[in-house]
Amino acid sequence: MSSPFPGMDPYIEQSRIWTGFHNSLENEILAQLNARIQPKYFARLEGYVTYEVVTLDQTEREGKRPEVSIWQTQARETIAPYTTLAPMLVETEIEFLVPLELMRVEMYKVGSEQVVTVIEILSPVNKLPSHEAHAAYLEKRRKFLSSPVHFIEIDFLRAGKRPPLAKPVPPAPYYIMLSRAQRRPIVQVWCIQLKDKLPVLPIPLLYPDPDVELDLNGLVASVYERGAYGAQIDYREPVPPPRLADEEQGFVNQLLQQRVKGD
Repeated sequence: MSSPFPGMDPYIEQSRIWTGFHNSLENEILAQLNARIQPKYFARLEGYVTYEVVTLDQTEREGKRPEVSIWQTQARETIAPYTTLAPMLVETEIEFLVPLELMRVEMYKVGSEQVVTVIEILSPVNKLPSHEAHAAYLEKRRKFLSSPVHFIEIDFLRAGKRPPLAKPVPPAPYYIMLSRAQRRPIVQVWCIQLKDKLPVLPIPLLYPDPDVELDLNGLVASVYERGAYGAQIDYREPVPPPRLADEEQGFVNQLLQQRVKGD
């Protein structure tokens, strides 16, 4: 079953689905690139581990299992009846840290293993200013942008704080930025609406090799179908936060009504 959306599906942004989709899309990009850029180049996944704070309730809902735990108490209003014969009993929740591996696709020159191009798909923690992964990502981003490496940033998450640009761009739910090393500080930005198909991205290599085309819309559609996300998503539910603009909500309503009629 294919997604009802022509490009990025906002229902994929819900937390129980996003991580698996994100990882599958990275692996699909990796496979597509390696099929096209050899024998002069190769791509591989690089990353680091950070930690995500979750509550016990969230773990039970999403089926997560803690590996590293920090125990904290958070009092609820529900308290056992007070008596002078027993200590006060308070219900609490626990918060703990679960490892979260953040990955990106990096392309290398065969032989020298010179980093040529980096493709980063943002994760929710990259856009959360209170999380250490936000600051770590911005620092790594600055290093890439001040190096001779081409840099591509894919933001398929409407929530959170977007990484900065020097000048504002038209508002859109999703963005893709391409920074070619030889053109900085000029960057290309795709401002993608819910009604838009995702672009065919030009992936730059070393001069004089031409760009490699990456059909992002086809990759996302393939990941959606092979991951059976149509069976996991209930399109009768509202779109996950943040709230859509009125025009966007009207488009979603019309699109999903057509899907119901088609079913």
